[in-house]
Amino acid sequence: MSDNPFFEPSTLVYELPPFTAIREEHYLPAFERGMADQLAEIAAITADPQAPTFDNTLVALERSGALLRRVSAVFLNQSSADTNDLVDAVDAEISPRLAAHQDAIHLDAALFARIEALHERRAGLGLDAQSLRLLERHHTRFVRAGARLGAAEQARLRELNSELASAATAFQQNVAADTRARALVLDSAEQLDGLSADAVAAAAENGRALGHDGRYVLSLKNFSNQSELAQLTDRSVRERLLAASLGRAVATNGPLAIRMAGLRAERAALLGHPSHAAYVVEDETAGTVEAVDALLARLVPPAVANAEREAAELAKLAAADGIEEIAAHDWAFYSERVRRSSYQVDAAVLRPYFELERVLHDGVFFAANLAYGLTFTERPDLVGYHPDARVFEVFEEDGGSLGLFIGDFHARASKRGGAWMDELVSQSTLLDKRPVVLNNLNIARPAPGEPVLLTWDEVRTLFHEFGHALHGLFSAVRFPLFSGTEVPRDFVEFPSQVNEMWMTWPAVLANYAKHHVTGEPLPADLVERMTAAEGFGQGFRTVEYLAAALLDWAWHTVPVGLEIADAQEFEARALAEAGLAVAAIPPRYRSTYFNHIFASGYSAGYYAYIWSEVLDAETVEWFRTDGRTVRESGEVFRAELLSRGGSVDALECFRAVVGRDPRTGPLLARRGLA
Repeated sequence: MSDNPFFEPSTLVYELPPFTAIREEHYLPAFERGMADQLAEIAAITADPQAPTFDNTLVALERSGALLRRVSAVFLNQSSADTNDLVDAVDAEISPRLAAHQDAIHLDAALFARIEALHERRAGLGLDAQSLRLLERHHTRFVRAGARLGAAEQARLRELNSELASAATAFQQNVAADTRARALVLDSAEQLDGLSADAVAAAAENGRALGHDGRYVLSLKNFSNQSELAQLTDRSVRERLLAASLGRAVATNGPLAIRMAGLRAERAALLGHPSHAAYVVEDETAGTVEAVDALLARLVPPAVANAEREAAELAKLAAADGIEEIAAHDWAFYSERVRRSSYQVDAAVLRPYFELERVLHDGVFFAANLAYGLTFTERPDLVGYHPDARVFEVFEEDGGSLGLFIGDFHARASKRGGAWMDELVSQSTLLDKRPVVLNNLNIARPAPGEPVLLTWDEVRTLFHEFGHALHGLFSAVRFPLFSGTEVPRDFVEFPSQVNEMWMTWPAVLANYAKHHVTGEPLPADLVERMTAAEGFGQGFRTVEYLAAALLDWAWHTVPVGLEIADAQEFEARALAEAGLAVAAIPPRYRSTYFNHIFASGYSAGYYAYIWSEVLDAETVEWFRTDGRTVRESGEVFRAELLSRGGSVDALECFRAVVGRDPRTGPLLARRGLA
């Protein structure tokens, strides 16, 4: 396949992949040649008769795999953002082969011998700080990947990694299929009573797009509590919607979760750890299982008590409707009623002030200009991977070019749920690469000609994901291993959470929160009520999150050999033991559709969101009180943290910004847990 566009670097600006030339049949040959090329490059390193040096071993290793990087970045995005049967088939085939390829590198005895030799005499090599860190990180990665195991143990490790890779792909594809299959199809607009007119129209448009002309379809979001539960007045519809969400992939992914937990426990034991959680957290900023246990245990009792106080308020309103006990499908609905009655904040009234284009340009991009001096120019001449994917060129304050940002905001049947950031090209001065980053969201598409109006949570998500994008765009490192978001998993959410603060920063909110018809700004008194209303519901949100985090922890602290008979029974027992068996608050993700931990990189790492929020709350306070202008503070945050990627210890970056170790006080106050 000589015309395969992956075989040569892209000639487009910033090496944007040539999407007009890429077809599904290009992927497998590109993966195969890419893996073969990298193994040949590794063989050349190990065959070098010269003694190992930093350049002929570590730099050569960093340069290897260029073709594999190109195809992997594009394929990973398409398999999530615009998949089809052929892409799914390639994913199922290539996942275990990629795992085997990584094992072939990390378990290459000759390569590890060269790295170990360099590591042993690292103090005398005269390396600069980033080069020394590269040597240390590669050495750690090889050891953690099993480089010191015996031949028999390495053979078993290869089997475990291959099976886990296949299982993760199957898990994600099962979730995607059942999420599509369980979309709630309704016959009449009356059943959607309570939703805004534009939301009803979007449900009708969704029905048309999914082949249900004349009917209304609520597609499921990836989390448990669907956003429509807050407005739907028909209790039976709410119950059906939540049941559809909570029941996803039980038959297929229940056994798969059990199998994956067992395989991960066995792998951890093989590598000398008592559990998968112990293996994972050793290389994160938390450091130990005990540190994570302590944080989560501290949060559970006050969070549950807070939720119980909220439940008492909800019960009063529900009793007036003849409901004796709040069920899970009632909580969001009556919470919204409390916000309307106690704070005079109505989600339906807010939506007209949050039109996507205005939020994007006058909110997200405006905040990036305010803090970092960036400007954005849409490039319709540059083609994305899907018609929805819009390409923007990003410029520095002095007019210099920085990189490309791709925004793909709408839901579609070919896209998995949730929201995420990815990199199509990762920054590296060694490889002379500048960043091409993207954000994917799942905003319902409105009827033709209608504006895209966002919920408050969707506004938050837009700012959050753009925080990840900035982390990638601002990367200024030499080596690919450290680029952008290549930081510990329990640190990676920190910059994105910090970026959420701009959504309510007075100058930013005033700039984007304007009625899409009249242009009138969001009333000042409504802003004050919104701020007050943010406090109500923290009990629910914290319990919902902690339940998911502790489910992840339960699955991944199981010792090797423990028999688990049923995933749902295991889940119920784990929540009860954690003190989080709150029937009216299901976990944000139940086990069978918990893609974060079974199909992505968050296994034994979902605690990262709250761990990172400790740093986030401290940093937001620093931005507000450090005495600098916003622009000056932004430059410090960029220079000391966002630009560093993984080239510096993560907590050292935090200390360089804030000037001290993190404290939990600001987080507890924010969450109403102090």
